[in-house]
Amino acid sequence: MAVELGGNELRSPLIAASGTVGSVVEFAEVASLRPYGAAVAKSVAPVAWDGRKPPRMAPAGASMLNGIGIQNPGVEAWLQEFAPSFADLDVEVWASAVGHTVAEFARVAAAIDSVAGVGAVEVNLACPNLDHDMFALSPDASAKVISEVKAATDKPIGAKLSPNSEDIVRVAAAVQDAGADWVVLTNTAWGFGVDIDTRKPLLSGGVGGYSGVGLKPIALRCVWEVHQSLPGFPIVGCGGVRSGRDVVEYLMAGASAVQIGSTHFAEPRAGRRIIKELKRWMRQNNESSPADLVGTASPW
Repeated sequence: MAVELGGNELRSPLIAASGTVGSVVEFAEVASLRPYGAAVAKSVAPVAWDGRKPPRMAPAGASMLNGIGIQNPGVEAWLQEFAPSFADLDVEVWASAVGHTVAEFARVAAAIDSVAGVGAVEVNLACPNLDHDMFALSPDASAKVISEVKAATDKPIGAKLSPNSEDIVRVAAAVQDAGADWVVLTNTAWGFGVDIDTRKPLLSGGVGGYSGVGLKPIALRCVWEVHQSLPGFPIVGCGGVRSGRDVVEYLMAGASAVQIGSTHFAEPRAGRRIIKELKRWMRQNNESSPADLVGTASPW
């Protein structure tokens, strides 16, 4: 079940998504990491961020809204607490970098560069800058971040983009040119909900990230469009993955690997079930490798 992603071999096409498995160390206490080719830790900034006040999460039908505000202890505190345990985990850990400026992203990457237990850096471009705009909405801003991160670390780099972008293909092309080894499609979509009893927004920050099964068609559209326009650029699909069939769908749309995110909240051991379902589907359909499925969906 091994796959290649930007020149890196993963033992499985499944990746545990950032924000759903903590530092990975805690997640390993409740679920096996064997089904995953990598696990992405929660995003960290150069210094601690407090995040938003509650309420920060709310159900949205079969999906969910969140407005955590990327609360984190800062990269140095994060490394001090968790990095010594990474080598003991049964999976490759990837860091996730955030910042309010280009320089802040680079500072996180530089701090992580010499840490042997971290295999790659996922750059969370769906993070607001100091002007409250999102880096991922601008091809130029996204490219600047990736370029500076590339200069700060020798580790492979994945650029996590936003489905809210006006032109996801242009942003993907920009980060590819800037040196990203792969692109993650996608982060959450903007969403909003109202508590009709209190007449208040469901989230303290109002608008938040919409994730879960409802995100899947949106994320798949992003994967499809980027793969059709940039067929040589590796893609990690992310959004609404709950089954082995969902993984197959992402692979056929053009992803080389697939992240499991919100499903972990309801089913922490979902990875074990999903990899079994994927293997069963492949046997039933005489497929020998996930790589053989990548981009096999064809236009009518």
